[in-house]
Amino acid sequence: MATSEELEDEERRLRQLQLVVGLTASTISQTNVSLEEASRMVAATRRFALRLFPGKEFAFDLIYQPRFRRLLAERFHLH
Repeated sequence: MATSEELEDEERRLRQLQLVVGLTASTISQTNVSLEEASRMVAATRRFALRLFPGKEFAFDLIYQPRFRRLLAERFHLH
């Protein structure tokens, strides 16, 4: 059973990740970045997530990667 400190730490890390994911998505959708730069931003966000949550690649790929894939497809007309 996790302690309250461990739960608070996990919640803090999750908020950090959600903020970075949101900022990345906003930057990609609202600025004039290239597909290459947007792809690098997504990769950097994934690396950040894995520093916060080591070993959780599958979770990131399941939860956030589809969102980024849709965003890139819409933004760069990759349908």
